[in-house]
Amino acid sequence: MAAGALLRGSGARFRPFAEQGASSRLFFLRGLVSSNNRSGEDSWLKSLFVRKVDPRKDAHSNLLAKRETSSLYKLQFHNVKPEYLDAYNQLCKEVLPKIHEGKEYPCTLVGTWNTWYGEQDQAVHLWRYEGGYPALTEVMSKLRHDKEFMEFRKARGNMLLSRKNQLLLEFSFWNEPVPRAGPNIYELRSYQLRPGTMIEWGNYWARAIRFRQDNEEAVGGFFSQIGQLYMVHHLWAYKDLQSREDTRNSAWHKPGWDELVYYTVPLIQEMESRIMIPLKISPLQ
Repeated sequence: MAAGALLRGSGARFRPFAEQGASSRLFFLRGLVSSNNRSGEDSWLKSLFVRKVDPRKDAHSNLLAKRETSSLYKLQFHNVKPEYLDAYNQLCKEVLPKIHEGKEYPCTLVGTWNTWYGEQDQAVHLWRYEGGYPALTEVMSKLRHDKEFMEFRKARGNMLLSRKNQLLLEFSFWNEPVPRAGPNIYELRSYQLRPGTMIEWGNYWARAIRFRQDNEEAVGGFFSQIGQLYMVHHLWAYKDLQSREDTRNSAWHKPGWDELVYYTVPLIQEMESRIMIPLKISPLQ
């Protein structure tokens, strides 16, 4: 969140508070943002040590996810051998649309990209399963009996260095990721939160998202259920890198944005930004 102040440039990682003492964190945050809405030393100290969230006795998924849908998302990261990236992309173009368009599969390809800035020679795929875990199980079962897909998996495996995935739910207050015309670049901002802070993050971002709607840049927001836990992913679309810079900078001129950055930064253990280019088959262009 707010890379203009937190880190300049894409693909950067940062560990803001895990290895610092309380006094160092306080000094860092004072230099990070300023707000006319805060006064006195007490407000700074209270924000670091006092949470403003009521105790909860329910799962994060029930409190934060959209209730009107039961969609489950799968985010895939494939690190491709550099010499095979073009062949990998061509293979995906031939096979993934058939799954996306197949009426027998209760799933949708939300977007597919190559990382431009960040980890190089990387492919990122985002799938939606309409119906949650039963839909995921159904799709996986049917694909295991699809000869073309199994051949695709075998050929793909020879092209990869590594791969990982996560199962995600979407935040109730974020935009629904829907197809959009291009050309656009996409930024996937990934946050590793401190365990126990997901509800707090959701409370703050339910307010923060309204500051980031002017240019329709907000695509989708998700949190992990399986895979690396306490992970949050925000997906944004921009016309180009300069548009990204201008849009993000404009948020700092809106009263209240700096305060929300101030409160959410201590929740983060690590963060990463990827700038991605969509493949021609991607519904998000």
